Amino acid sequence: MEEVPSRDFTDALAVFATGVVVVTVRDGRDDIGTTLTAFSSVSLDPPLVMIAVANESYLAEVLGRCDRWAVTVLSAAQRAIAGRFAAAGRPSARLLIASVPHHRGRLSDALITDDGLAAFECETRQRVPAGDHVLFVAEVLSVDHIAADRPPLIRVNRRYR
Repeated sequence: MEEVPSRDFTDALAVFATGVVVVTVRDGRDDIGTTLTAFSSVSLDPPLVMIAVANESYLAEVLGRCDRWAVTVLSAAQRAIAGRFAAAGRPSARLLIASVPHHRGRLSDALITDDGLAAFECETRQRVPAGDHVLFVAEVLSVDHIAADRPPLIRVNRRYR
C-alpha cells in the first residue's frame, strides 16, 4: 500500500469544516486548557463524547491522571478565546479567560466560559492510543448550559469563521 503524504492528508482535512471547542481540566495545581477541533459525540446511551489529543502534549499527560474535565463549544464571538487556547507557550487557563465571564463546573471543577454555545462536564471512560494522538472517550456527567441562539465558531481552510 502506498503511503499518503502528510501534506496531502492535512490539506484534504483542512477543507472539512469542524466546530471548535476548548477543553479544560484542573489538575490540583493549575488549570490546563487547549483549543480542539477533534471533538464528537460517540453514544446517546450512555451519553459519550470523544476528544483527540496529541500524545506528547501536556494536556494528554494531565488527562492521563485527571479523569474529570470540561468541553465548551465556542460561539463565533469567541474567536479570540480559541486563539488564546491554541497559542504555543500559553499560560494557565485561568489567565486566558480572566477577562471573560466564566465559572467552574460543579462536577469537574474545570473552567467553563459562560458565553459558549454549550458546555459538557465529562469523565474519562477509555483512553485509546491512535497514532500520534490519544482518544479520550468520556461519559457526559452534565450539560452545563446550552445557548443555541448564537452562531458557532467553525474552522475550515485553516481559519476560524
